[in-house]
Amino acid sequence: MTGTVLNIVAVLIGGSIGTLLGNRMPAKVQETVMHGLGLMVLVIGVAMASGTANLLIPLFSVVVGGVLGELMRISDGLDWLGAQAEARWGTRLGQGSVAGWNVTRAFVTSSLIFCVGPMTILGSIQDGLLGDYDLLAVKSALDGFAAIPFAASLGPGVLLSVGTVAVVQGGLSAAAMAVGGGLGDVSRQTPWVIELTATGGVVILGIGLSLLEVKRIRVANLLPSIAIAPLIVWVQAIAGAGV
Repeated sequence: MTGTVLNIVAVLIGGSIGTLLGNRMPAKVQETVMHGLGLMVLVIGVAMASGTANLLIPLFSVVVGGVLGELMRISDGLDWLGAQAEARWGTRLGQGSVAGWNVTRAFVTSSLIFCVGPMTILGSIQDGLLGDYDLLAVKSALDGFAAIPFAASLGPGVLLSVGTVAVVQGGLSAAAMAVGGGLGDVSRQTPWVIELTATGGVVILGIGLSLLEVKRIRVANLLPSIAIAPLIVWVQAIAGAGV
């Protein structure tokens, strides 16, 4: 779990720095920074989504995953957690003290940003299977720097996302440890990783659109699609082997 611990520490440091900066940044500056982040998130999403070898896989995954997510009410659950955090720690986390700061939005947005993507999946698997946390160390540095502008614009609620990082990355590493070598060799070029990444890119695009306030999308309800994409690849491989 070394990589997950590093990631948590990096987000805490970056989020704390961003919080201190946010108190000193004019509202217009924060708004521009947020729009810049939204644009960069869109670029990342497009880059991830364009890597698919079969557009139908992320398409089918997003449709089915979206239906499952709505039935599971994942977005409502995250919003509820954010609201509970507001009620309990809102004053301490500066809710409303700076224009644009919102505990729920900060928690949900940063949780999705830090936990959706190939580095989260691959890094956690490598850490669990091999004890190799190099990829998560790189991700930790990136997340730490990203937490600075997010916390400056959305508030210290970003710090709460360390709980999500711990659960998601820690859970994936623990699962990889339990499964052992059953996953085989895993890299960015592994077919199921490619489609998982592409589908995650679609989810990231939704986050970017929300940050730009173009359209509020219940992005969390699309999260099941990330699990469906590799399942489709595995089923195709089994069917092909059977033929």
